[in-house]
This record gives sequence, structure tokens and C-alpha cells, in this order.
Amino acid sequence: MDNHPLCFVLMPFGKKPDPAGRGDIDFDDIYERAIRPGIEDAELVSVRADHEQTGGVIHKAMYERLLLCEFAVADLTTANANVFYELGVRHATRSHTTLPIFASHQRIPFDVNFVRALPYQLGPRNELTDELAAALREGLTKRLRVLRATAADHGVADSPLLQLLSGYTPPEISRLKTDEFRDRVDYARGLKAKLAKARRAEGLGELDAVRDGLGSLDAIETGVLVDLYLSYRGKKAWSHMIELYDRMPAPVRHTVLVREQLAFALNRRAGDDPYSPDRDEALSILEEVEQEQGPSSETCGLIGRIHKDRFRIAKKGGAVEEATGHLENAIEAYVRGFEADWRDAYPGINAVTLLELRGSAEALARKTRLLPVVRFAVEQRMAKSKLDYWDHATLLELAVLDHDEAEARRHLGRALAAVRERWEPESTGKNLGMIREAWDARGLAGDLPWLDDIVEALTARSERSS
Repeated sequence: MDNHPLCFVLMPFGKKPDPAGRGDIDFDDIYERAIRPGIEDAELVSVRADHEQTGGVIHKAMYERLLLCEFAVADLTTANANVFYELGVRHATRSHTTLPIFASHQRIPFDVNFVRALPYQLGPRNELTDELAAALREGLTKRLRVLRATAADHGVADSPLLQLLSGYTPPEISRLKTDEFRDRVDYARGLKAKLAKARRAEGLGELDAVRDGLGSLDAIETGVLVDLYLSYRGKKAWSHMIELYDRMPAPVRHTVLVREQLAFALNRRAGDDPYSPDRDEALSILEEVEQEQGPSSETCGLIGRIHKDRFRIAKKGGAVEEATGHLENAIEAYVRGFEADWRDAYPGINAVTLLELRGSAEALARKTRLLPVVRFAVEQRMAKSKLDYWDHATLLELAVLDHDEAEARRHLGRALAAVRERWEPESTGKNLGMIREAWDARGLAGDLPWLDDIVEALTARSERSS
């Protein structure tokens, strides 16, 4: 890392729904195309917060970055609670070097005029055009250069606390502490670059090499640990995920994201073994998370997957009554997840598919009532956001349920082109295979070679490494 000052970026990760209802906001795109270049144009080094990738935990490294980075940019768009908390910590410890920004169409829960925030523009569907990205980049660079000059001259404080509370002095930060921190930031950036390279490599050798070089994990940034954890998931290395979880520091192990993904790995490692203790442990973990946090589309979707796997295994073994019980448990979990967040069609399409498999008059009537809501959820995402693999997979399943070969093949191609991790098409293929089996059993399948082709294509894609 060069010797330019560090600039800490506090902002949401990924795509987030807009409270104003204009479509999802792609914060990663905003960061990569406008914020990071704008910071670098001001001759600063951008360091991004990772709390969302670590399940929301505000850990030691986060506080170090808040206190020790010379400058900070805080994106207040969507009123993310973590960002506001971190901005408060920053204002209590740094007097001249923090710049809040926000999308101008959004209502911010307090008046930001007194902290001289920088508004920026997004398009009608919250898209960041090249012109808008350039405007934000230029505006950010200009304001950061002013901040640098102000800080050098000990000018007017930008912290409301320091402006309004006379006699308050922020804590002194030793130069030695700052130098040590810069070394750790440089180390973490290097690890993330190695992980990105290892994810593209064949096999697990490069990922294992990164893991083995970490030493004691309590000294490693949480964001790096979660990155490694999810990198193993992308390669379907379930035992590696579970072993890494056992080595993680307790605060990291307790985060919702990490526990959910542990359950995911345990269930996948169980495979088709009807007596595997892994699956029981996975369900216990998720039920504990739901009890603590309440139902969510993610947690309930994972619970539904466990019951769905149990249904499939029991059915294959000829245990008809047991299979029916697992199927009904899966349906209720998916419905619970969909009701927790109507915008997330993933648990919704699974509920609809399993109601089709159940096949009773009551189940089919319930499917008929739920199906328009699932379609609406997908259509809303299509209208407002760039679609990902699961959106195309949902549209594929809906087309299959409609016996619409042309639409099914169209969405198959788009889903295959959007695959990120090998387990994704495997999951969709199993769903469609179960639909075919249910239709065969009820004499409804007819001649559907195209459905077999689709399942085979999904299975083949899941067996490729990239």
C-alpha cells in the first residue's frame, strides 16, 4: 500500500430495496464506479466497511478503521442503522475529516444540512448511468480535497458533537498505533486478493493454502474469514466450511450469517443419508436462529430445504407417510419465509412447487391462491432490478408449472448464464425433477422430453467447476 491517507467508506453492500419504492439500489456498483474512483482521484486509499458481509457484527477491526482512518465517507442512503451508528462513532473521534453522502431523492431521518452532506443523483429506477457516476465521482473528489486542506489547517470542524459541545476534545491517536493499523489493512487487502484468485482456480489447493497461512484466526479480520467461508461454499467444500467454522472466534461464530451458512453446509454434507446427524444439527441451528431473530426468508428458506431433502429421501425409500409429513413441514417453512418478506420470491416458488407435489385438492387450491403473489414478486424485481440466478430460476420453475416449453427454455438459458456457484443449478434441477416425478405419478406429465433436457442441462452445469 502507498503512503496516501486512508479513507474509510461506510455504506451498505450489494443490492438493497429503496424505501421510496423506485427499485433496488446497487451499492456495489456505486462504490466501484463512483465512490472508490473519486476517493483515489483525491489521492486517498479507499478502505470499505465489511459489516454486512459479516452478518452485521461491529467488530474490533471496524472500530479501528473508524478511529484510525484519516478520512471517511458515509453513504446514508436507505438509512442503514449500522452506517448511522458508525457515523456517530466517527463524529465523536474525528473533527475535520468525515463526509456524509446520500441519494437526493431519499428522505434521511435527520437534517443533514448542518453536517454539509453531499447529495448525489440516481436514475428513475435507481440506475447509476455513466453521466451520474462521473458527477458523483467528481463531486466526491472535490469535497475530499477540501476536507484534506481543512484538516491540514485545523479549520472548522465537520463533527456536530465538536461544533456544539464546547470544551470537548477528541482522543489523541498515537502515530505508532496508526502505522500498525495501516500494516493490517494492507495485509487484509492482500488476503482478499489471494482469495479472489483462489476462487477462480481449479480445486481447493489455493483456498487451503490461504487458510493454512492465516495462523490464529482471532487476529484475522472478520470480513476475510467470511470471504474464505463463502469461497469454500462456492466450491461445494462442505467439510471445509464446517472445519473453518469450528476455528472461528466465538463472536464471529455467533453471527446469523455464519450460523445459517453452517446449517447450509451441514445439510449439504448429509447428502442422501437418512440417518445423518448433520441434518439434525442443521435444523437445530436454524430453529434457534428463528427463535432468536424471528422468521426471515433466508432462515425459513433453509429450514424448508432441510424438510424438502428429508421428503425426497423418505419418498425414495418408500416411507410414504413419513415423506408426506416432511413435505408438509417444508411447505409451511417456505410459506413462513415468503410471508416474512413478500419481495423475496425464492421461498414463494418453493412453496408453490411443493404444493404442486402434494397434489391434494386443498394443496392445489392453496397453490392457486399463492401463485399470483409469487409472480407479482418476480415481476416487481424484473421491473426494478437487474435479475440474478435465482430470479431466472424462479421464472424457469413458473414456466415449467405452466407447461410452457418456450418460456422454460428461454429462462433456462438465462439462468445458466447467471450461475455463480455450482450448487445453484443442482438445487433447481432437483426441484424440477421432483415436479416431473409428481406429474408422472398422477398421470399428468404426458410427453415432456423437454423437461428432461432442462434437468440434464442444470445437472451438467452443476458438475462444472466454473
